[in-house]
Amino acid sequence: MSITTTKIDNANFKISTTIENSEIEAVVKRLAKETSKQIKVDGFRAGKVPVAIVMKMHGERLTQDGESELVRKALADGYKELEITQDVVIGEPSIQKYDKTDDGIDIEVEVSIKPTFDLDGYKDIAPEYEEAEISEDEINERVNSLMDSRAKFVKLEDDRAVEDGDMTLIDFEGSVDGELFEGGASDGFNLQIGSNQFIPGFEEQIIGMNSGDEKDVKVTFPEEYQVKDLAGKEAVFKVKLHEIQAKEKVELTEDLAKELLNDKENGSIETVKEKIKEQLEQEKFGKLYNDELKPKILEALVEKFNFDLPKNIVEQELDAKVNQEAQTMDKEKIEELQNDSDKLNEFRESLRTDATDSVKATFIVDALAKAEEIVVTDDEVSQTLYYEAMMSGQNPQEVIKHYQDNNLIPAIKMGMIEDKLFSKLLGK
Repeated sequence: MSITTTKIDNANFKISTTIENSEIEAVVKRLAKETSKQIKVDGFRAGKVPVAIVMKMHGERLTQDGESELVRKALADGYKELEITQDVVIGEPSIQKYDKTDDGIDIEVEVSIKPTFDLDGYKDIAPEYEEAEISEDEINERVNSLMDSRAKFVKLEDDRAVEDGDMTLIDFEGSVDGELFEGGASDGFNLQIGSNQFIPGFEEQIIGMNSGDEKDVKVTFPEEYQVKDLAGKEAVFKVKLHEIQAKEKVELTEDLAKELLNDKENGSIETVKEKIKEQLEQEKFGKLYNDELKPKILEALVEKFNFDLPKNIVEQELDAKVNQEAQTMDKEKIEELQNDSDKLNEFRESLRTDATDSVKATFIVDALAKAEEIVVTDDEVSQTLYYEAMMSGQNPQEVIKHYQDNNLIPAIKMGMIEDKLFSKLLGK
């Protein structure tokens, strides 16, 4: 087998060869002999099945296996000639030509390798930024919010009207065109005013009512309301207010500070405020990082480093971006692209720059992370997903399983590595 190799660029190579029929026949004959010793056929002793019988029964599959084996050998020989090892090959080899002729099979295969490039100067790309200043008012506002979250609702003893933020105990009965509708009534229902739990306009009309009051509340169901029979229709709710509850004010005391900090010896109001200040600083930096700093760093890295990219990886990323964009298209647009190859190719090519920059950034981040010894463990990924699930009210185990089942963990880990790397470059 004669191998011809061509260097397309520093990351992509072409391996060409002609696999002759005699080579295929020799490999198929060997495979048939090996198979004859393993299979059982009625009328023949084990291990004594004639090769002709094996070929009659399994000749097509053995020919395919033989051709595949010779293709793998051609790749291995090509790697050796190109002086590249299997561990640097990235993605699957792309078969550009596989033509069966009277003499054999003409093959052209493109292979890609992980790019290497000089990392000099990467620390110079970090953009300058100003540290966020946290005011005393911001700290006090967060303290008040924290205290409000710990406050309990208590029944009002004085006879004042409902205010925004109060918890009410009400009976209600809804009707449309004088007819009661399913799910439109309840007795002893707790409704916090301002929670937006009810149809727009309902809660606002409860404000000003006193305990014992009854009132007709008139609202209009939203056009996009989930119950189609009610969508867009006007409704009247007969409401009776039984009770008003208001939040009991909670003050930040030294004892409460110790409890919040879980530090009975050193916990203090001042320490709570220091922790809140740190939290606010992290929040402001996080917003600045995601909105401005991270995009600037990625743009600067992509602009600074120039190197050849594996074509197969770029094409994979391009496929992913096409599919991602397709998710936002209506049915008519998708059918238009499916039925017009020129428009589909034009649309695909419009995304190539983004796909190329994305692949390039991934290789740069990977190389810099290794240089900076940035590591993210599987436990860190699980902890992050667990925390985010808890904060959003989801079941952490179900969320983690979803990411595992859909092979999304590597992407999450890559994002965390990227954030660790960029934070380090920014001195955070």
